Amino acid sequence: MLMKNLTAAPVPVPIGTLDSLREHLQWAIELEQATLPPYLCALYSLDPERNPEAVAVIGSVFAEEMLHLALAANLLNAVGGRPRLDTPGMLPPYPRRLPHSSLELSLLPFGPQALEMFLRLERPAPPGAPAEGDGYETIGQFYTAVEQGLRHLCEQLGEQAVFTGDPARQVEGTHFRHTSGWLFAVRDLESALGALEEIVEQGEGRDGGEVWDGDQDVFHPERDEVAHYYRLMELKLGRRYQRGDTPRSGPTGEPIFVDLAAVRPMRPDPRLSDHEPGSAVRTAQEEFNRTYCNLLKQLEQAFDGDPKLLGAAVGTMYALKGQAVALMAMPGEDGTVAGPTFDYVPPQSRA
Repeated sequence: MLMKNLTAAPVPVPIGTLDSLREHLQWAIELEQATLPPYLCALYSLDPERNPEAVAVIGSVFAEEMLHLALAANLLNAVGGRPRLDTPGMLPPYPRRLPHSSLELSLLPFGPQALEMFLRLERPAPPGAPAEGDGYETIGQFYTAVEQGLRHLCEQLGEQAVFTGDPARQVEGTHFRHTSGWLFAVRDLESALGALEEIVEQGEGRDGGEVWDGDQDVFHPERDEVAHYYRLMELKLGRRYQRGDTPRSGPTGEPIFVDLAAVRPMRPDPRLSDHEPGSAVRTAQEEFNRTYCNLLKQLEQAFDGDPKLLGAAVGTMYALKGQAVALMAMPGEDGTVAGPTFDYVPPQSRA
């Protein structure tokens, strides 16, 4: 299993204190949130009737990124931290870098450029790649640093001194729609390593060298589920992975059809300043931003001692979808359509 291999050789521990561990787990929350807007833009730019397979793939990856966000919050709560999402720093303008990394993120419609961005984002760590708690080259290397820090602190301080969080703050028992993933509580080192393993394997595959993530495909129960990186490769190459395929062989299974003509041509990296105040597009963008920031508030409250609010956040997601699709029906002068900007709106301005 992946986590057994991460600490095979002695390496310097970049996370050596509880405060540093809590800081890095807050970074993990920021990292997972930063991926949501790009995936949402790609997802809602797709015509679901003409591109059902691409919608299923991007939608499943987005849902699992939400799961990873929730697991990161459980990890932070478990070690006595407090997850924060409703802050201006959570939503810097796009294009932007992934927090504490050089990986670039943009808001793009689905297509080759978006796929290449997602593939860079989900790229498996190379064999033997070092743990990197800051300035990480792959997400897997960042989580390796977190895993090493957890192990180190438990060895030095004991599990009881590390896992001091209130168990009532854990969000659990939720099956994420469109995925085979489950949200579970983190209360000790074993469950913490399980959460990290879930995050990394769903992103880059089991043991960093398989295309599978260890779950069943929620849409096709007869098939094993493919990790994010390889699901995206299926869309790029137009063919599914099947048993016996490897990262080196590429997918050799049944074809996947993607109709690029059935993609709403959203303007890349939309900005409020592209439109006059009071215009229909800007008004719709501002409404979307208020809704998205309310979603961040609901998620923060759910992870900050009120777990039942996770259900309310799911309802807000449906409102976001309608607003995004409406924006992408608004044509611009250059042949593109409008899109969401994901600007931060202060709480007092959301009424």
